[in-house]
Amino acid sequence: MEARALWGGIITFGLVSIPVKLYTATDSRAVSFNQIHAKCKTKIQERRWCPTCERYVEWDEIQKGFEYEKGKYVPITKEDLESIPLPSKNTIVVQSFVKVSEIDPVYFEKSYYIEPDKKASRPFYLFLQTLSDKEMVGIGVFTIRTKERLCCLRSVGGALLIDTLLYPDEIKVDLQSKIPSVKLSAQEKKMAGNLVDMMAQPFKPENFKDHYREALEKLIDEKLAGIPVKEEEEAPSKRVSKKAPDLMESLRRSLRVIEGGKSSKKKTSLRAAKSAADAKSRGRRKGHVKLVKSTNESSKRRAAPNKRKRHSKAS
Repeated sequence: MEARALWGGIITFGLVSIPVKLYTATDSRAVSFNQIHAKCKTKIQERRWCPTCERYVEWDEIQKGFEYEKGKYVPITKEDLESIPLPSKNTIVVQSFVKVSEIDPVYFEKSYYIEPDKKASRPFYLFLQTLSDKEMVGIGVFTIRTKERLCCLRSVGGALLIDTLLYPDEIKVDLQSKIPSVKLSAQEKKMAGNLVDMMAQPFKPENFKDHYREALEKLIDEKLAGIPVKEEEEAPSKRVSKKAPDLMESLRRSLRVIEGGKSSKKKTSLRAAKSAADAKSRGRRKGHVKLVKSTNESSKRRAAPNKRKRHSKAS
C-alpha cells in the first residue's frame, strides 16, 4: 500500500524551489487498548454532552474555542485559521545551514521524510548531495496541522529527513546550567571513566528489543487461548534496596561484571576458533591419509603386472 502524503508544498533555499511531498518517517508499534464495560465486555462509547443545553451534541455542531476567562470562550472557525497570513503555509523556507552537532537532541520533536515531485528530482538530489558533502543541515520553518514549526532538514543515507524542532520557550530544562560541584575522589572518577571505556561500543539499535511489548503480546495470546496467566515473582536481584549504595563498591562490582563478561566472550571465541582449527586439521589429516592410501594402491597396481610377467617367464 502506497504511503499517503501528510503535506505537499515546496522547499526554498535562495532562489531555488523544489516541489515535494512529506511523509511520516516513524510508526509506533505500541499495543493499544480500548475501554470496555467490565460486565458485558462491550466497547464504551464516548459521547459529547453539552451541560448548558442538557443534550448530546453531534460532530457538525462542534467548533474550536479559546478560553480567555474561566468558562468564557471566543469561537475560532476553520475559515479563521485558513485566513491567517503565513508565508510558510505551503513552503519549507530554509533560512540557514548549521552543523547538526549544534542542535541539542532535546529540541527534536518528530521525524518525517521528503520525496520530490517527478519533475523536481535533479534540484532535490542536488540539495540532498550538498547537505551530505557539507555535513550540514538546513534550518527553516513550515506550517503543518495549524502550527508553524521550526524544522531541520538533513541528509541520512539516500533520504532527506525533516525533523520538527521545539521552540526555545517549549524547553523546560536549562541547557546552559553547569554541573553542580560535588566532592568526588580521583579514584572514583578514574573507575567511572574505566567503566565507560569498557562499555563503549557502536550504537546498534537492532540489538535492543521492546521486552514489555513482547510480554504484553504473549499475555494477550495466552488469554485468547484460554491459558491461565501466571504471576511471576520479582527476582531478588531486581528488587531495589532502600539503603544508599556504596559508590566505590558499586563501581568495583560493575567493572568485575564487565570484565567477566568480556572474558567469557573471549573464551567462547577462542574455543570456537580452536574447534574450527581442529576440524580443519582433521580434514587435512584425512586428506593426507586418503592421498597415501591412493598412492599405495596405485603402486600395488603398477607392481601387479610385473609380478605376472616374472611368473610367466618362470613357467
